[in-house]
Amino acid sequence: MAKRTTKKVNSTELDSKEFFAAIAQIEAEKGIKKGYMLEKITQALISAYRRDHEGVGDNLTVEADEQAGVVRMFLRKDVVEEVDNPGMEISLEEARASLPRAELGDVVRLEVKPKNFGRIAAQTARQVIIQGIREAEQGMIFEEFTSKEHEILTGTVTRIDPRNGAVALRIGSGSENTDAYLGTNEQVKGETYREGQRLKVYVVEVRRAAKGPQVLISRTHPGLVKRLFELEVPEIYDGTVEVRSIAREAGSRTKLAVWSADPNVDPIGACVGPRGSRVNSIVDELKGEKMDIIKYSDDPAEYIAAALSPADVISVEPLEEGKSCRVVVPDDQLSLAIGKEGQNARLAAKLTGFKIDIKPASAPPEPPAPAEEEPEEGPEDLAEGAPEEEAAAEEEPAPEASGEEAAPREAR
Repeated sequence: MAKRTTKKVNSTELDSKEFFAAIAQIEAEKGIKKGYMLEKITQALISAYRRDHEGVGDNLTVEADEQAGVVRMFLRKDVVEEVDNPGMEISLEEARASLPRAELGDVVRLEVKPKNFGRIAAQTARQVIIQGIREAEQGMIFEEFTSKEHEILTGTVTRIDPRNGAVALRIGSGSENTDAYLGTNEQVKGETYREGQRLKVYVVEVRRAAKGPQVLISRTHPGLVKRLFELEVPEIYDGTVEVRSIAREAGSRTKLAVWSADPNVDPIGACVGPRGSRVNSIVDELKGEKMDIIKYSDDPAEYIAAALSPADVISVEPLEEGKSCRVVVPDDQLSLAIGKEGQNARLAAKLTGFKIDIKPASAPPEPPAPAEEEPEEGPEDLAEGAPEEEAAAEEEPAPEASGEEAAPREAR
């Protein structure tokens, strides 16, 4: 039966102190675990050896003992009479030069000295280790920022592209930092930015990309308003007050529908705060964006009337065409209900999900749809009656011409 023997050699360990000190430094600075780094270094050593030696297969092993401070690399070879694959086989004569008791069929372990690697093999090992560190960093960043999706993060403006106005920010979460880009379509119209400015942004999504995790951020997303209210209003943060719906036109106006199951809590008053302190801080953060806070209601008519605030509403009439309604307002409130360029009505429709048709009180009421009347006589009766009428008309004699009418004819 084949037996396993090991070649006795002098100590050929790597510089263990520097090796393990470097791994410990990487863990301290980048947070990459030692086990992960040892795995990547093992892969790097094996890839480097295979670069210079073909046909090795899976016979390479690397043993790292942190307590003993030893890292060794071994190659297993079968002892044969005639060597066909030098990468996996060794002749009996060569094996006995190192192990006098070696026999045919034995498996010997030969220690490989990494310091004898060629230049290309060493570069391969270096690239594998660097790539492993990069992948670990990207994985940690992705996991960290994925947990921050739909949250607010504060970033520092590092650069403003003079061509299109895109803003580069350095954002951080916990111990991880990465670069994110605020495109022009995600910027609030009218806002200006400067390098070094600290800016609150909403994390829309985190994606994997070839160059690392891609963090999509926004200043126009309605979620930014919701998170700002959570930061300023403790009742929203602890769930006493719920934000049911948000409709926003960034930089101009936002409508917010809030509700509370506690009858002792005024949801609108909680959001406004003492003397408007809570809502004013949010307006300041959004550079003067107006806030309409309304109370949510399960009654669509009441909810729609509140959504058209600050305009007064006389009545709300639901229509048959899906989720649509007709709203009647006082004549002097029509322009207020519609808003500038239709903004108030547009935001109310987005907030409630209803199509809203606004009419002034002086407008004539919509005429009811005419009801279809059934004919008194069926088609058969009409068909039978028509010939009788025609026959009666034929039987009626034509009136005789009077003498007064005949005289002119003779004169002609």
